[in-house]
Amino acid sequence: MTHVIITGGSSGIGLALAFLYAGRGARISLIARSRDLLELAAQKLVSKYGARASEIHIETADVATEEEIGSAIGRCVEVLGPCDILVTSAGIVEPAPFEDTSSTAFRRQMETNFSGTVHAVRAVYPDMARRRSGHIVMISSGAALIGIYGYTAYCASKFALHGFAQALRSEARCHDVGVSVSFPPDTETPQFEREIAQRPREASVVMGAVRPWTAEAVARKIVDGVERRRFEIYFGLTLFLLGRFGPAVRPLINWWFDKAIARSRGR
Repeated sequence: MTHVIITGGSSGIGLALAFLYAGRGARISLIARSRDLLELAAQKLVSKYGARASEIHIETADVATEEEIGSAIGRCVEVLGPCDILVTSAGIVEPAPFEDTSSTAFRRQMETNFSGTVHAVRAVYPDMARRRSGHIVMISSGAALIGIYGYTAYCASKFALHGFAQALRSEARCHDVGVSVSFPPDTETPQFEREIAQRPREASVVMGAVRPWTAEAVARKIVDGVERRRFEIYFGLTLFLLGRFGPAVRPLINWWFDKAIARSRGR
């Protein structure tokens, strides 16, 4: 039976993925910072999706702390067996213009979104490589494909994640370990609601015209991409074009962004 470990699994895309995999009979380990949210998520898996309580495990940990996430994943493996699929969904976003972003906020996003993923991967990759089996799924963002006003830290962390995934894919395939990286657009999650409240007006001008996806729709596309062993998983035509033809189409999109932002400022 497949064992799926999900960081950031108590809500949003991570929880939606847990629901899908639980419905397919997988054993699920959820890791997040809030014990209360984890317990609620585990209850939903059992009551709504028919998962067995004995096949659900929860652990609290901050992915930004390597020792914490390493120990948490180790306990998940002890309880439910080797990790077959790792999903790194834990992440944070604190939008603000660069001059208003403190060093602490910038570092927090880099350490959670990028380093947190690296820490989780490090905890499972050696065993996957030894067993010549397993799949690593990194949840990046459409913000990994183009710079966005007010998202200097977030974009930096997600761009870095894409580079890590590319290099790891090259190494992992030598051990028959799969790697996927997905680039979701705005998605209806609790974090998205908090983000919208902080989003600079200029960012809203260029991002607010696109209707956000549901977490369930994003999760379904990710699972389908993993089953097809796709490395990059895109959502919608614009993100696909950015991912496949970035150098060609990015200048045009940046031109449109710049015009829209200038108009919002009355220029």
